[in-house]
Amino acid sequence: MSLEQDLLHALPQTQCTRCGYPDCAGYARALVQGEARINQCPPGGQAGIERLAALTGQPVLPLNEEHGVEAPRTVVWIDESWCIGCTLCIEACPTDAIVGTHKRMHTVIEPYCTGCELCLPVCPVDCINVENASGEDTGWNAWTAEQADLARSRYAQRQQRQARTQTEHEARQEAKARDKLAHLNELTHTDPQDQAAIDRKRAIIEAALARAKSRQG
Repeated sequence: MSLEQDLLHALPQTQCTRCGYPDCAGYARALVQGEARINQCPPGGQAGIERLAALTGQPVLPLNEEHGVEAPRTVVWIDESWCIGCTLCIEACPTDAIVGTHKRMHTVIEPYCTGCELCLPVCPVDCINVENASGEDTGWNAWTAEQADLARSRYAQRQQRQARTQTEHEARQEAKARDKLAHLNELTHTDPQDQAAIDRKRAIIEAALARAKSRQG
């Protein structure tokens, strides 16, 4: 296992972004590249810093409180009497711990919630509440390895689902563009202005298809 993977496994997998990176994997990568310090993960707390120090050979540091403070593990719950079903919290949740549909009340599956609190700022009606889930235990003392493994697995599944959805969306858009291009290629006009308009549309669609092809590698 690489150092980056070792560091990733030493993090509590909240995916909370408090470290300044988009996820725990991003933080682990930044540590390997020397772009981040080992004291930027509040959910891991001082015990987490000691884990990262042991892996990197760096001296133990106090938690950098610019990123937050060490605290008990939390979970969120939704006051369903206020929920308007906007789905914004569902989109924000990194582990798919919130379920519901548009204009229907949402609910939190507690075992899947990492306490990242990314759902709080996006809720337009402030119906999401936070509660202590670990009593007086903080940092890694508030987590189990099983909880971290579950969070990492669910985050990976969500990333895979999002990538698949994006690929399918792009494929549908490309198919529509090719159909439009085929239709334009069948059109002919004696009016130079009409033909010029067709040529402009064709050029725009061809350029869009070329960009899509370049993104696919």
